[in-house]
Amino acid sequence: MGIFGRRNTDTATAVATLPVDPALAALTGQYAIDPAHSSIGFTVRHAMVTNVRGSFAEHEGTLTLDGSNPGASSASIDVKIASIDTGIGDRDGHLRSGDFFDAEQFPLMTFRSTQAEQLGGEKYRVTGDLTIKDVTKPLSIDLEFNGTATDPYGNERVGFEGSAEILRSDWGLTWNAALETGGVMVSDKVKLNFDISAIKAAA
Repeated sequence: MGIFGRRNTDTATAVATLPVDPALAALTGQYAIDPAHSSIGFTVRHAMVTNVRGSFAEHEGTLTLDGSNPGASSASIDVKIASIDTGIGDRDGHLRSGDFFDAEQFPLMTFRSTQAEQLGGEKYRVTGDLTIKDVTKPLSIDLEFNGTATDPYGNERVGFEGSAEILRSDWGLTWNAALETGGVMVSDKVKLNFDISAIKAAA
């Protein structure tokens, strides 16, 4: 069952006549990301030899799913930079500082989708604008749809998980330190990780 529209080179008339999956149409609506059961994190290489993992404890967002016109579905996410957590307080403080995110001046990282497409099966790609430190650049996130469920409290949920890779220098995150053995302290490449549970708004 697909949620987002597959890119199609046929005519608009032909696309418009495709049948709508009733189960897909039933998902149509507004969803709020549940931060208590979602995570937005990252992985970055440290000192050329190991990975450091972190996450952002505070975030919010919405999904708009359109079962009758899946290509019109969209996503919006706001992440509070000051909530960064790598498990080491001193490191978190450095990441919040002007050397990296400058959380005081730029408190939010945001993503606003502009396009979505089905890659096959339950795999999708959502493309949009990622803004960090007032720098906005395109980002594509590969996602897998994990299905739907009704929780014990009667909430209708959808779930997605996925990832994307960026070069942090593209968003002005350029701080580094050279190693005596060669290389640098922090890699430019960062993997972003998303595990999202979203609750459907009441009709």
